[in-house]
Amino acid sequence: MDNTGSPEKPPNVSELPPVDDIPVALRDTPIVNRRYRVKPVVLISGLVGLGAIAFIAGLLIGNPAPKPKVASSPQSSQSSTGSQTPADNLLGHLPYKEAPASELQPIAGGGSFKLRKAAAKKYNAMVAAARADGVILVTISGFRSIAEQQPLFFDVKAERGQDAKERAEVSAPPGYSEHHTGYAVDIGDGNAPATNLNPKFENTAAFKWLQKNAPRFSFEMSFPRDNVQGVNYEPWHWRFVGDTQSLETFYKAKNLVVKSPEPKEGATPASPIKK
Repeated sequence: MDNTGSPEKPPNVSELPPVDDIPVALRDTPIVNRRYRVKPVVLISGLVGLGAIAFIAGLLIGNPAPKPKVASSPQSSQSSTGSQTPADNLLGHLPYKEAPASELQPIAGGGSFKLRKAAAKKYNAMVAAARADGVILVTISGFRSIAEQQPLFFDVKAERGQDAKERAEVSAPPGYSEHHTGYAVDIGDGNAPATNLNPKFENTAAFKWLQKNAPRFSFEMSFPRDNVQGVNYEPWHWRFVGDTQSLETFYKAKNLVVKSPEPKEGATPASPIKK
């Protein structure tokens, strides 16, 4: 039977389920989900920031900070403590080549005293300048060959009953004296001969004149107090450093120094070494 167009019969109230039986989801107003649109500028900025963080992290991980390099000497290393002593030495003395006889010429003080030509010219001029100022510089020793150094070291050592270390405190072994170079000279004061080869020479007029004027003639004191080689103070011993060869002779030798260990507590330190 076609009921199209016929009014629908209202349902019996008793047949409807009680209100409390209606599910909560049906009784509450459903929440409509909203769609948020992300602005392109914010999105791009976030991606760029993340990329930068990733890049920096990669650099830190892939390239760790380099370890500091420790400088080392080609000849020897240095410890952090200790006093300086020559590295390439014999009983504290540095090796030097002997000047050839053809390079030597006499200096003031007698024909037996000689220096290399360049040093002799400047030394003679220095002696003359000092005399003009009323100061008498006396030559005590100039060039000395390795052969002449032999008896000065070994024969005197035997005569005095000294061991090698004791003798080295007052005289260099053959081949290790600055006098071999033809650039070194021992100087005294003509008015105070008692101070020759003595630390008291520093109190003379000659020494005071040398301190003030020797650099003008390219001479310097070889062994001042507390010198890097640890050699005894010798105010009478001067050397010429007025050309390239003399500078190389002495200043390359001065570079042959390293740190030596400090003496143990209670131990007696070694005596300074002389030229």
